[in-house]
Amino acid sequence: MSSTDTTTPSETKLTSAEVVQITKDTNYGTWRYQKGWNPLHIVDAEGCYITDGNGKKYLDFSSQLMCMNLGHKNPAVIASIAKQAEELAYAMPGYATTTRAELSKLLLEVLPKGLNKFFFTTSGTDANEAAFKIARMYTGKTKIIARYRSYHGSTSGSIAATGDPRRWAMEPRGKGPGIIFAPEVNCYKCPIKHTYPTCGIACVDYLEHMIRNESDVAAVIVEPIVGTNGILVPPSEYMPRLRKICDEYGVLMIADEVMAGWGRCGTWFAMDLWGVTPDILTTAKGITSAYVPLGLCATTEKIGDFFQDHYFSHGHTYEAHPMTLAPAVATIKEMQRLGLVERAKELEPFVEEKLQALKAKHRSIGDVRGKGLFWAVDLVKNRETKEPFNTYVDKVSGKPLVVDQIAGKLAADGVMIQAWVSHIVIAPPLIVTKEELEKGIDALDRHLSIADELCV
Repeated sequence: MSSTDTTTPSETKLTSAEVVQITKDTNYGTWRYQKGWNPLHIVDAEGCYITDGNGKKYLDFSSQLMCMNLGHKNPAVIASIAKQAEELAYAMPGYATTTRAELSKLLLEVLPKGLNKFFFTTSGTDANEAAFKIARMYTGKTKIIARYRSYHGSTSGSIAATGDPRRWAMEPRGKGPGIIFAPEVNCYKCPIKHTYPTCGIACVDYLEHMIRNESDVAAVIVEPIVGTNGILVPPSEYMPRLRKICDEYGVLMIADEVMAGWGRCGTWFAMDLWGVTPDILTTAKGITSAYVPLGLCATTEKIGDFFQDHYFSHGHTYEAHPMTLAPAVATIKEMQRLGLVERAKELEPFVEEKLQALKAKHRSIGDVRGKGLFWAVDLVKNRETKEPFNTYVDKVSGKPLVVDQIAGKLAADGVMIQAWVSHIVIAPPLIVTKEELEKGIDALDRHLSIADELCV
């Protein structure tokens, strides 16, 4: 550095390669072996696209982690963050704030009717932790029934209730007391070997059997449409039957809408598809379109009334943080202004037609399923046996996955997509155009040959 150069080392602009190297050296990559982690350096994003450190643009075809529902750089949401920072950056949870009241009023408009008492969190896993505590305090019972092929978060209680292999490293302690698992609803590959519709929805009957034969069940938690683990859409009879069973046995119904909510499925919340109101609804992600971290645990008035005379034993420093609530207000208003819930529903048949055409063309596609702009392409080695190319064991052992090879080719082609074990998730921002949908699906079409060649 010359005697006239006043730039300090900390002010020196990092190259893209340096950014990646520092990140690898000093940060943990989540849900993976650290060896071989080579994160992409993202420097910009707008609309349905992200841009890397070399200036290459990618179609964000899974909305990052199925959360950027409004797309990137929505001006109204950005302005709301700046305005709130200027007016009131923080107030402890014991205070009322204007933005807290504004968001609460809007939530009463869009949530399933009957959910009108709110606890704000900073993530989906925090929201589920709150739901478990509330369910146990309210019922005086302990056990939570969750399902396999589920993900509810990474904190202690939420990971214990997660059915997928991300829980395994925490066991036996990680499973925690009072968590038991039921079969998931998966009509493509039923875990209890039944066939819909002649099964009579045996998977929900199994849940009733568990409740009847277990003492002390406080709640059942379900993703109304399972997210990362396969976009599993239940038959239309499932949720109304589960609601009836929970009511009959005095068990609370918790709907985890962290991923399926906020217009993703063509309704404000997935439970709206069946006209069912849970006792507790948890959500995050799309509530601010992921511009800032915010989660929500919403309960019925009946549960809320219980705590008028019973101690509510939960809270944290950042509950109802004004900086997280303001962008949620802006997000809801933008979704209403742009008609994005209706848009997701309108685009559903277009996406389904395109994906069904892919299935007819590629023998590696066993199933396509979804609602709104929330779809999975399930890959199989053999259509007759439905044998997948990879399993959960392959994922946790670090074995190369076929879906990851396809995702890598798509990235090279300018399309970013989320892949998980044996399926690919298609969940673009709700502002996506038909041309962008075609671009992403056409790119997938070009690279499914990788899987086709491995079929038997």
